[in-house]
Amino acid sequence: MHIALALPPEAGPVSTFGAQCGVEHAVGTFDLTPLADKPIDDDAQPFSRASLARRRAQYESNGYRLAVIESRPPMENAKLGRDGRDEEIAVCCEFIRNMGAAGIPVWCPAWMPVHMVIRTSRELPSRGGSRVTGFDLEEFNRTHEAGAHGEVTEADQWESLRYFLEQVVPVAEEAGVKLAMHPDDPPLSPIQGVARIISSVDNYQRMVDLVPSPANGIGLCQGNFGLMTDDLPGVIRHFGAQEKIHFVHFRDIRGTPEKFQEAFHDDGQHDMAACVRAYRDVGYAGVARPDHFPQLTWEDFEDVHSMERLYAIGYMRGLIEAVYSE
Repeated sequence: MHIALALPPEAGPVSTFGAQCGVEHAVGTFDLTPLADKPIDDDAQPFSRASLARRRAQYESNGYRLAVIESRPPMENAKLGRDGRDEEIAVCCEFIRNMGAAGIPVWCPAWMPVHMVIRTSRELPSRGGSRVTGFDLEEFNRTHEAGAHGEVTEADQWESLRYFLEQVVPVAEEAGVKLAMHPDDPPLSPIQGVARIISSVDNYQRMVDLVPSPANGIGLCQGNFGLMTDDLPGVIRHFGAQEKIHFVHFRDIRGTPEKFQEAFHDDGQHDMAACVRAYRDVGYAGVARPDHFPQLTWEDFEDVHSMERLYAIGYMRGLIEAVYSE
């Protein structure tokens, strides 16, 4: 199990500090919006083979192996089953083929129509005066117009997802790329009439069974899965035994799907050591990146984001080494 950092290709303080702390894997984050004036197989496209090879080389020059891409081309028409979905899916397929050719092994798509990751606060007080993000369904409903986006049913969503997976999974399998579907955040359905189907353990099993393939798997975001179940290590073992865990977000929360806030890795409601033991026991050998950091505050230090990641790296490294040495 390898620690990774979400990074842009360009060098910066976080990539420098991460490399100094011994992190060797990167999760790629960069714009994949197609250039409207270029065909999808043009080398200038951000998802082209040439573009991905250049980015991989940038990461390697900074001391990192590009292990996962978490950025995504536009997919809203595909998610909603609207006109234009075939063009979006064609871009995704081209992107996956080019990932395989560039030697980038994992893509993390997401299936959240209308609303992506939802938070109602980014300034909740946490330990020692730090600040965290949070979600409160009642507050969200008070501040957003109900029904503004119309109704999106679960049946519609499953049909759109099936259509998508039937086209991209065979491409991924042929390209040697694994798909790691990110969960809905928060894992609630519906939200103001919009179904969110990647929101339960049972639905995740249904998704991987929808188009069976070694390429069709999950991004196990512990914060979201921890809101879906009372037995997070058991879920890790369940999907790990099927070799379906292709990527991990190492994080924790406090609360319920309807009202929760982020937490430090050592201050949430789950036993993180038990989770690492589960990854060890199922033989997970992919990357895990720390995510949704509390915001550290210090009036004379501006680059707090580096410090947040440094704390997470140290905690994860100590926990992993302790568990794997048992």
